[in-house]
Amino acid sequence: MCLGIPGEIIEIDPDQPDLATVEVSGVRRAINVGLLSDERLTPGDWILIHVGFALSKIDEEEARSAMAFLESIGQAYEDEIAALRASTLDASPQTPAAGTTEGSEVAQRGSDGVLRGSEGAR
Repeated sequence: MCLGIPGEIIEIDPDQPDLATVEVSGVRRAINVGLLSDERLTPGDWILIHVGFALSKIDEEEARSAMAFLESIGQAYEDEIAALRASTLDASPQTPAAGTTEGSEVAQRGSDGVLRGSEGAR
């Protein structure tokens, strides 16, 4: 199962337009929006996020519906938000050197079978 979590764009980084500060349930994170380069993204837009990447632009109604569903599934959603809260937001994300994984996010499957992202895996 893949969890896509809706988030609201707060700011697009003017120096790195593939990065945006996005708020998810009160937590702000740097999210890669490069996959949506064909969309015109602005602060206030909603996106669907998976392991640190924006997968699609969605409207606010769809975002609220998705959040209601995620909240209804209980522990898996709570674990995802707890992991998000525990992670840090680097105000000035740096691109890692070629061939490194520093600062990258990778998907890992927990003992409960849920796929989760973990930052800084090496």
